[in-house]
Amino acid sequence: MLLSEATNAGGNFSLVPLVVFFPLIGLLLNIIFGGRLGEKAIGWLASLASGLAFGVAVLLGISLIGSHGAGVTVPFLDWITIGSLHLQWAFRVDTLSVTMMLVVGGVGTLIHIYAIGYMHEDVRHNGDPGRYRRFFVFFNLFIAAMMVLVSADNYLMLFVGWEGVGLCSYLLIGFWYDKGKDGIGNAIAGKKAFITNRIGDFGFLVASFLMFKFFQPLAEGGVFSFDFDSVAAIAPKVASPVILAITLFMLLGVAGKSAQLPLFVWLPDAMAGPTPVSALIHAATMVTAGVYLVARSFAIYSLVPAAQNWVAIVGGVTALFAATIAVAQFDIKKVLAYSTISQLGFMVAAVGMGAFVAGMFHLVTHAFFKALLFLSAGSVIQGMEHGHHAVEHDPLLRRKMKQNERLGSTHHFDPQDMRNMGGLRHRMKTTYWVYLAGALALAGIVPWAGFWSKDEILAEALHLNPAVYWLLTIAAFFTAFYMGRQVIMVFFGEPRSEPAAQAHENPPIMTVPLVILALLSTFGGFLNLPFIHTFTHWIEYTIHPAAEAAEAGAEAAAHAGPWYMWGGLNLIVAGLSTLLALIAIALAWMIYTRRVEALKSLPAARRPDDPLRSMLGPVFTGMEHKWWVDELYEFLIIKPYVAISRFLAEVIDWKFWHDFFHDTIIAGGYRGLAWIFANPIDLGVIDGIANGLAEGVRGLAAQARRIQTGFVRNYALSVFVGVVLIISYLVFQLR
Repeated sequence: MLLSEATNAGGNFSLVPLVVFFPLIGLLLNIIFGGRLGEKAIGWLASLASGLAFGVAVLLGISLIGSHGAGVTVPFLDWITIGSLHLQWAFRVDTLSVTMMLVVGGVGTLIHIYAIGYMHEDVRHNGDPGRYRRFFVFFNLFIAAMMVLVSADNYLMLFVGWEGVGLCSYLLIGFWYDKGKDGIGNAIAGKKAFITNRIGDFGFLVASFLMFKFFQPLAEGGVFSFDFDSVAAIAPKVASPVILAITLFMLLGVAGKSAQLPLFVWLPDAMAGPTPVSALIHAATMVTAGVYLVARSFAIYSLVPAAQNWVAIVGGVTALFAATIAVAQFDIKKVLAYSTISQLGFMVAAVGMGAFVAGMFHLVTHAFFKALLFLSAGSVIQGMEHGHHAVEHDPLLRRKMKQNERLGSTHHFDPQDMRNMGGLRHRMKTTYWVYLAGALALAGIVPWAGFWSKDEILAEALHLNPAVYWLLTIAAFFTAFYMGRQVIMVFFGEPRSEPAAQAHENPPIMTVPLVILALLSTFGGFLNLPFIHTFTHWIEYTIHPAAEAAEAGAEAAAHAGPWYMWGGLNLIVAGLSTLLALIAIALAWMIYTRRVEALKSLPAARRPDDPLRSMLGPVFTGMEHKWWVDELYEFLIIKPYVAISRFLAEVIDWKFWHDFFHDTIIAGGYRGLAWIFANPIDLGVIDGIANGLAEGVRGLAAQARRIQTGFVRNYALSVFVGVVLIISYLVFQLR
């Protein structure tokens, strides 16, 4: 359906600028007045700003329902007019953008509320309570930037939000910039995210330049505006190789922002930021931007199957690759980080194959359970820190902990290391139950949300790209395994450290958002139940071809499909994936309970820290070291880059440019030329002329001085001679 102007569409569409303005107002109020407010007021003000943006998104959704899904564009101001380029700052309100607004605003608000309690402890644990206000200013800015991205009506406005979330990720990942390894580890993590995303942004920019070059001559009146409708209308008239190049360069941008191969390496290091940052980045904001970009660009991707195939392959390979790494991580947040990369692979593969509804559906459900898992992990971490605080204030427990560390029966205390945990289901019951709900949703167990969205992707993949289907199916098996491993290591068994034994639950300000997210993770999949397909009908108003095909397929399956189709759900695919997930969980249970018990007979020094290490050997080591991708990049890119930089700095810049060219050629030449002007020319010629004139005057004066005798007779004789000469001259003249 064509977009109409907001003024003619009615409803609440004119409110859409407020989804950006409310977070901006919140951060400005905290900047100006936050110094006079208490922590709770700062946090609640920021949360209210995000919540109001969510409220506007709800009103926009209601208006779309009232207009039967008819999208509108809301002009705000003329932005850029240069020659044949005319850009408006205009907001797009359709089912796709409003879906993203609801996810960003809703999940973002819950994370804000959770952060009120979390950051109260975190700023004190890190010794700088003054940064509390700064955190919420950055948090509101993140929401505002993401709202610009998802509400944009053209690619360049989208790029502003794209760059905004990149900036916010840098600010928040490196929030504790003076912490980490060597006091700069967190700052390096933020820089890594920023630089890696610049590579992806280069791809987006090149795609935009190509779009302007080849689309502008075909635009109506020769004026090109980069808006999505114009691009969709012009794209079929452009040569296929150009569209292929544009979409592949966009894929580079997607790989950077949504952490796909080969640009995924920044996302695990993003764990350096406070846990609410991890939740916001991984669930509701930055990493979903790439998936949204492909879904928004469905009109041009559908023209080039080769590009769609590349997107799907990148997503499938990334999903499996990251899932294997998550199996061997010990940091509770690192497991979830690689899980995010893997699940993003599912989404990218889906939108790449043309299954846009399935990809967006998984984006929504993933926002629920991944936000839940990260925030629950933050609850576990703070519970461990509370336990460690109790141990530090009890000399007996402190001695016991040090002794266990020396004997090797426990590891050096790290509140994020799962090897220090265990038995927390008894100490943190609320966190345990909500974490379990998130883990089951991520593992794809029916009826939790992840089951419905993941199996929709698998069903589409089986039909559209069988190779990607098997990649995703194997990745789903690993997903269930590493989540079973994590839940068992964190919550089951006996406490493996004194802090774990002393941990306790967090306050309601943190646990209430977890309960809400747990409910969403449990029932969120009902948005697109078989036979009903509510989410499919919702998205079809924006993404017409893919949604209509999905709807037709669902109706055919519901009425005349084969026996294994049930209201659009492929029972074979769903049954196989569920069976594999249950097998993986059972396998994790056997390894991390029975195998661990068997290994207890070994001396502590010989006991492996993970039973898989003794079972898989070098394979486990490879997964633990992330298949040495960072080391490979260090060897292939960073070290040569540093070597070239050092060569350019020390040899070219210093020795050649500074020492030789600057000092020898320029400075030496200047000195030589100055010597020539100073000595032969200035002293020899110019001074010689001046001195010669002076000598001539002096010689003339010496000769003239001889007639100055001082005798009156000589002067009288001179006067007489002069008179005679004058008279003689006059006589001769008269004659």
